Amino acid sequence: MHHTRIDPAILYFGTPVVLLSTIDEDGVTNTAPMSSVFWLGHTAVLGMGGRSQTAKNLLATGECVINLPSAPLVSAVDALALTTGRDPVPAGKEGVGYRHVSDKLAASGLHGQPGDTVRAERIEECPVNLEAVVASARTLAGQEPGDDAMFLFEAEVSRVHVHEDIRAAGTANRIDPDRWRPLIMSFQRFYGLAGELRPSRLATIDEGWYR
Repeated sequence: MHHTRIDPAILYFGTPVVLLSTIDEDGVTNTAPMSSVFWLGHTAVLGMGGRSQTAKNLLATGECVINLPSAPLVSAVDALALTTGRDPVPAGKEGVGYRHVSDKLAASGLHGQPGDTVRAERIEECPVNLEAVVASARTLAGQEPGDDAMFLFEAEVSRVHVHEDIRAAGTANRIDPDRWRPLIMSFQRFYGLAGELRPSRLATIDEGWYR
């Protein structure tokens, strides 16, 4: 099998979908779907464009809830596609079909709950809610802050909430990977996980070693 040289416009090979709840300076919650996210220990690294209301809220208030929807919530997540909390809609987004929606939760049929450590709302239907506080925010190298910039946020997780049905039986603080079914986005399309392929050597290390 030979490799072929290509130049794709995006490199989104597959990451979990997140519904990111943020709050503006007036206390209004905005909820936005995204998939540019990964974790290092208890720090989430979030990437997003400066045109988004989410980026503006994070820069202004420094707090969020990282809600992880399960695969069965795909229709609710898709209901938020091409929506923005910004009014007026930035020209670049309007040109590809974005529209302003002030109450994202109502538009998706989801429901908010108060956070414990942040003012942004958790999403009741999402099996995982990660409350977090921004520790660092910056643009990609060589970019000036503004609508055209890409921002990187390091968010320290301050509280974790999960649905009981994904917690590993007989444990206080562990997720059962066989019960947790994240929603995955790969090249703009939704996927779910299949079953475990084979035992993992890495899994022989107790989770507590990572604390």
